[in-house]
Amino acid sequence: MNRVYVCSCFGVTEKQVKEHADAGACTPRQIASACKAGTDCGSCVRRIQAILGRGSCPRRDLLEQGMPALAADVTPEVTELGEAA
Repeated sequence: MNRVYVCSCFGVTEKQVKEHADAGACTPRQIASACKAGTDCGSCVRRIQAILGRGSCPRRDLLEQGMPALAADVTPEVTELGEAA
């Protein structure tokens, strides 16, 4: 099997980076969160950026529409509770 390693520090392949990108990772930081690639020596970060390219990103599309990109960004409405006198 022919594997092209993007991150030799953690043994992350180009295929794995593409799979994480297909799952919604749009930035090198999000790739790093998913598989640690780019978090040690950092020499692979530019390669990761090249793989991610400037293509469509579901999260970026949501942000451009003014919507939260992550579930953590959605905060429930907070109502003030007044104390009874």
